[in-house]
Amino acid sequence: MAIADNISQTQQQIAQFEQNHQRAADSVKLLAVSKTKPVSAIEDAYAQGQRLFGENYVQEAADKSQQLAHLEGIEWHFIGPIQSNKTRIVAESMHWVHTLDRAKIALRLNEQRPSNLAPLNVCIQVNISGEESKSGISLAELDEMVEIVGQQSNLILRGLMAIPAPQISLSAQVATYQPLYQAYQALADKIVTVDTLSIGMSGDMEAAIASGSTMVRIGTAIFGARNYA
Repeated sequence: MAIADNISQTQQQIAQFEQNHQRAADSVKLLAVSKTKPVSAIEDAYAQGQRLFGENYVQEAADKSQQLAHLEGIEWHFIGPIQSNKTRIVAESMHWVHTLDRAKIALRLNEQRPSNLAPLNVCIQVNISGEESKSGISLAELDEMVEIVGQQSNLILRGLMAIPAPQISLSAQVATYQPLYQAYQALADKIVTVDTLSIGMSGDMEAAIASGSTMVRIGTAIFGARNYA
């Protein structure tokens, strides 16, 4: 079973990077990015103990969460861009949103979260590289967004998320993460629910773990190349 081997190998890598960078064992969670992958692949990963799954496309995410609702303890994380006309689907089907970057989206998610569900866990997406092509707020805008989220009774602020520009070395990548980590620590010191720094993908997992990541988002290394057809 390739997926089982891939999960095991990825978890071993995470454990090694935790050790290399003086992080506590099991302080970094694995979010398996299952976008474009069939339900059967998610079931295979679940059978190996994986519980956290990330999806990028709203309708696909909702469909999968419905089809796999019988799997106890499965947790759905939305990690793609959210259009305002799709917030209801996200609010009704996801446990987490990592890509909150507009007040309008926060208000809609809060309003549309069903009352019979627990509050929606959210991470604010920060654009730490200042790239126009990427979503996210600047660190200068963070305090205002934190205040807005804090006023929403159906949202719980869990932390920050970022996708930085790739760098040529581990030390350069760590350096780009430093301002984000400092902002995360400041938030965690004052808000009890903040415990998640969602950074790190296949290409920068070690740098992210060295920089305080608590959740890495890994797709291809677990499920193989994606099919966008």
